[in-house]
Amino acid sequence: MTTALTMVKTGGKYANEKFLGVRHVQCILCFFCLAMSYAWRVNLSVALVAMTDNSTILAQNSTDAGGLSSNSEIDIFNSNRYYNLTNSDKANMQSSFFFGYIVTQVPGGYFAQRYGAKTMLLYGLGIAAIITMLSPLSLQFGVLPFAAMRFIMGLAQGAVHPATHALLAKWSPAEERGMLGTLCYSGAQFGTVVMLATSGLIADSPLGWPSIFYLGGTAGFLWMIFWYLFSASTPEEHRLISPEELKFITDSRSDGKMQSAEKLAPTPWKAIFSSLPFLSLLVVHCTHMFGYWLLLMQIPTYMKQIYHVDIKNGALLSSLPYMAMLLLSFFFVWLSKVLQRKEGLSLSFNRKIFNSIGHWIPMLSLIALGYVPTDNAPLAVTLLTLTVGISGATYLGFQVNHIDLSPNYAGTLMGLTNGAANVMSGVAPLIVGLIVTDDTSVTQWRGVFLLAAGFYFLGNLLFVIFGRTEVQWWDSPRDNKEQDAEQGAPLAPNGQVK
Repeated sequence: MTTALTMVKTGGKYANEKFLGVRHVQCILCFFCLAMSYAWRVNLSVALVAMTDNSTILAQNSTDAGGLSSNSEIDIFNSNRYYNLTNSDKANMQSSFFFGYIVTQVPGGYFAQRYGAKTMLLYGLGIAAIITMLSPLSLQFGVLPFAAMRFIMGLAQGAVHPATHALLAKWSPAEERGMLGTLCYSGAQFGTVVMLATSGLIADSPLGWPSIFYLGGTAGFLWMIFWYLFSASTPEEHRLISPEELKFITDSRSDGKMQSAEKLAPTPWKAIFSSLPFLSLLVVHCTHMFGYWLLLMQIPTYMKQIYHVDIKNGALLSSLPYMAMLLLSFFFVWLSKVLQRKEGLSLSFNRKIFNSIGHWIPMLSLIALGYVPTDNAPLAVTLLTLTVGISGATYLGFQVNHIDLSPNYAGTLMGLTNGAANVMSGVAPLIVGLIVTDDTSVTQWRGVFLLAAGFYFLGNLLFVIFGRTEVQWWDSPRDNKEQDAEQGAPLAPNGQVK
């Protein structure tokens, strides 16, 4: 097999020097897939404000104890209905998505490996688009039916990250993995920014707040058309890829042996959970998500109570951290390519240096945030933006390390770590509630930031010490057995890198 640096000459350009290859098209489509997935998550937080802000219509349209609107007439477009929702109602509507989302993480990765990422993303986004369109109508029957719809949407979207990882494992050459992964996953920030920046205008349009859901669902159906026509689970299956690009990808995407879905061995669960590189990846993913979602969910309260800055009602301030993360993630891609040209800098060094940037610099800014004077709101906003924005470096760190360790089981590994990490995301606000009993107490908030900083420090430290970028021996257990039988050599011991 040729090395990852092999380049195939084609028409005066090397296959990996083309500005836009078929592999880039797959990642651009995944970019918009992630953009819509996150926009559909954020849309509810904005719609909740819009659907409850007209007190003159609340009496005739509020939901009663039975869950059905007191106005029994069903309005398909639901454009003039407003609801009197309690804080408990809002919490149930928002949290129901994440309960479904956690459930399908591991099954989503498994099915993406067995049946192809194209199929999983097509059905997952298709179901989510339908539910997005039906959300305003379901709310007319009460909070519970609406929450059930959001739960099903979570089930459908649970496969998105694992399936994207499974796709990247097949399509990304080793030296482009960080860049292509960033291109895919930065769509999350793009979708969030677009939704926060435009949803207020959409809600004020003649169609009213339900159009937030209708336009989002329509965009999902348009994406499905492009995805069906121009995507494939593997480069070998794509009808438009050139022989040169296909050879470049297959020769350089992994040091191990990629298995077809039919020949893929059963998932080596015992080897995975006894692997220190994987366990360090699991821990750093959990600690990252704890800090990330703690910031995004709790900072608006902190800024309002301590600095009297209402971030939620300011589209620019709301989207600023996400915009910074989107832009900085591509800056880090450029920096990574510069470092790759330096001789002697390994892939392991590249992963760990960017992971350290994405964790330890935010760690320092979090500590500093806890000591900003209460009369210096601009500095607090700057530190918040820096903390979230610099975390974009992790796209080149742990977030693609699943593929480094096991290209064949990358979807399953992402399902495992992302599922556990989202549990930590749910735990974060509960811990904040235990620490912060007085929203106006600077000391209590400082304790929260120090805790998150400690999580960032510990997670990255374990990744730096135990993280690896070599393909693990359990990635191709059948091949290992066949090879060792031919050579008369003992099998690799559990948990060791071959």
